[in-house]
Amino acid sequence: MDKEGLAHRVNPDPAMLGELMDRYGQDVWNYAYFLVKHRAMADDIAQDTFIQAYRHFSGFRQEASVKTWLLRIARNVSFNYRNAAFFRKALLMDIVSPKRPGRSAEQDYLEREAASEIWRCVLDLPVKLRETLVLHAKYELSVAEIADLQRIPEGTVKSRLFAARRRMAFLLKEDGEDDRS
Repeated sequence: MDKEGLAHRVNPDPAMLGELMDRYGQDVWNYAYFLVKHRAMADDIAQDTFIQAYRHFSGFRQEASVKTWLLRIARNVSFNYRNAAFFRKALLMDIVSPKRPGRSAEQDYLEREAASEIWRCVLDLPVKLRETLVLHAKYELSVAEIADLQRIPEGTVKSRLFAARRRMAFLLKEDGEDDRS
């Protein structure tokens, strides 16, 4: 469902909510998880995001894509959760990649370990850098879309991307040196 698909709807309905959840549910959950690093909290944030979208359907101005609108809601909900007294840091997510035919168990293991290490480094970034990097790299949002979603200047997005990449390079290099010690 794109913004044109929402344009003809005067009022939200359960079918529309189902369509939004089917199409964007995993993206919203992943984004929430990247922000809070806690699976159960990401579940709650994703659920609250779609409830807020349903309740505030009239607030969708079609200036951005539906995905950007939902991610902005998820961002706001996650900030509310993070600011709440019960917010806690959590363990890193397990990354399990499906076994592909023709690949050895060793190749699969090495690939999972490399991906896991990259995500550990991403999750170690400060939230502002992590959020910007994830929006750009995982969700493929443009600098302008990220600026709109975060309500910051495009130059700030660019500097955060630069800082995130520099920090990632440092963290990955540092971790590689630790492995050789």
